[in-house]
Amino acid sequence: MADLRSNAITKLSSTTIGCQTADGAQTLYTVPTGKSAYITHVVVRDPTGSLAGGTDFDFTSWRQNVDLSSMTTSGTDFMVIVGADVTKYTELSAGTAFQITPSTGATADVDATVDVFGYLV
Repeated sequence: MADLRSNAITKLSSTTIGCQTADGAQTLYTVPTGKSAYITHVVVRDPTGSLAGGTDFDFTSWRQNVDLSSMTTSGTDFMVIVGADVTKYTELSAGTAFQITPSTGATADVDATVDVFGYLV
C-alpha cells in the first residue's frame, strides 16, 4: 500500500508546544530525506490555559503574524490556520524543519498541541 503522506493531504505531525515568547522556535515537523513537503494547513488546539497576549506566532517559510490570543478556553479551543490565497509559498526541502516561533506569545505559561497537515512529493 502506498504511503498516504505522498498520496493525500494528511496529518504529518502532532506536537505539544510552549506558547510564551521565551519558549522560542520549536520544531513541528522535519521533512524526510528524499522528499519535499507542502504544508496546507495547521490546527492549533487544546491549550492548557489562556493564550491571551499571544498575538504573533510565526511559522517557518509559511505564515507569519498569526494571532492566537482569542484561544482563552482551556482544553477545547482550536483554530485552523491555512495559507493565504494571495501569498506564494515555497516547498520545504528534505531535512528542513517546519517550526513555530511565539514572537509575541501568551502572557501565561501555556502549552498547546499543533497538528501539521500537508503532503509529500
